Formats: sequence, C-alpha cells, structure tokens
Amino acid sequence: MRTDVSAFLGAYPWRKVPGTSPAAVLAAMERTAIDAAWVSHLPSFYWRDPMEGNAWLYETADRSDRLAAVPAIHPGFPGWEQELDRAVQAGVPAVRADPTWYGIDARGAEMTRLAEACGSLGMPLMLAVRLEDGRQRHPNDRIEELPPWAVRSLIRSSPSLRLVVTHAERAFIEEVHFGSTPAETARIWWDITWVWGPPEDHFATLLDTIGAGRFVFGTGQPLRLPENPVAKLDLLDLPPDQRAAIESGNAERLRRPPRR
Repeated sequence: MRTDVSAFLGAYPWRKVPGTSPAAVLAAMERTAIDAAWVSHLPSFYWRDPMEGNAWLYETADRSDRLAAVPAIHPGFPGWEQELDRAVQAGVPAVRADPTWYGIDARGAEMTRLAEACGSLGMPLMLAVRLEDGRQRHPNDRIEELPPWAVRSLIRSSPSLRLVVTHAERAFIEEVHFGSTPAETARIWWDITWVWGPPEDHFATLLDTIGAGRFVFGTGQPLRLPENPVAKLDLLDLPPDQRAAIESGNAERLRRPPRR
C-alpha cells in the first residue's frame, strides 16, 4: 500500500504544468504504484477565498475511491467553521490552511483559532512550506515560504493539534524538531517531497535522528515528478516495517481519531 498525502488537482497559474487533471493524476498514480492520494485544489491556493474550490474538490474526489479530498480552510473568512464541520462530516483525512498564500499571520489569532478547532475535532491540519523551487518561480510570484517558527508556534497553540507539513527540507525539519518538546514533535508529520535522498544523506540522517514514524509519503505531483520519492525509498533499502510506515502506515494512523 502506498498513499500520497500531497498531490494536487487543477491548473497552476504561473506556468503550463502537464498532468493536472484528475485523469492524469490517476494515470501517474498507476504508473508509480500509488494506491491512494490525498488531493488539494491547486488553483485555490491563489484565490482570494480558497474555500470556493472545495465543492469541485469534493465532487471530483467522490468520483474515485483512490482520491481523498483535503479541503482548504481560510480562518479569516466568514463561514470557515461551517466549512470545517463539512470536512469532518465528509470524513476527509485532513484540511489545509496555507497562511503565506492567504496573506495572514502564520501565528496570528486566525490561525490559532483554526488550530484550536482542528485540535478539538481531531482533524489533522496540513500546510505547505513551498510548492516550487524559488529558481523556477515566476517573477510576480512573491509569496513567502512558511518559516520554521510558524510550525513551532502552531503546534504549541493547541495541545491536541496534529500537523502535516509538506515540502520541507532537512534543515527546516531539524529546526522545528529539535526546537520543540517531545510531546510537540509527536504531533507533527513531515512528507518526503522536498527531502534530498541518495546520493545525499539528508533523508537517511533524518530517519536515524527523528525516526520513520514522523514521515509520510508525498509526491507534490503534478508540480513534481511522482517517481522521485519512490526512488528515494528504493535507494535507501529500508527495513520493510520502516518503508511500510512511511508509504502508508503513518498516514493511516493519522486518519484515525486520536485517543482522548
């Protein structure tokens, strides 16, 4: 079983990206033996109200038993509480809020309220550090990357919040992990989209120092090649239990309501 927690559907505003349709993403999943994908609506990252993309996302995900919607929640807009309740009722694996795209303070009152609400509902909250390498970005794409202190601030804002952070590199992960308490780090999961694998030792080092239990499989497709994270795991020759945990086990545990 292999579950991709960070896949996207829909057009990218800054350049032509192939493979953005649901059919194309499903074909890429078939090609790379990915059984299931948690999907976000890519265009709405750049909309004033990203929640307007949720209806299409739900409808699209409902057409395939291999896709699970990760709806966007903007805590600065009216109705976000109802949108969060809808996500809970729909049984989604996570919701997402990306403050740097939304133009809100990553550790402000709005994100804190959302963190508290997600924590109380047992709903994992996903956010991305970046989507593209800065060298590939359009000159007018000036959205700042999520800073490590924002993740530390969020995880401390609610004792029951669970975070899924995508597109973070080794230095970012280490800064957050070693700057947080053990209780806090136990509630943060990292996807492997942006972590360098062999011949670099970044991923191997993180597995040795932080542990396989904190990582989930993610591709970032279609902005990134889905073959990349598969190759990282193949080249590391991990013990079967560690590989299974990263590829699907940790994501499945995330989907279960936390024990009270």
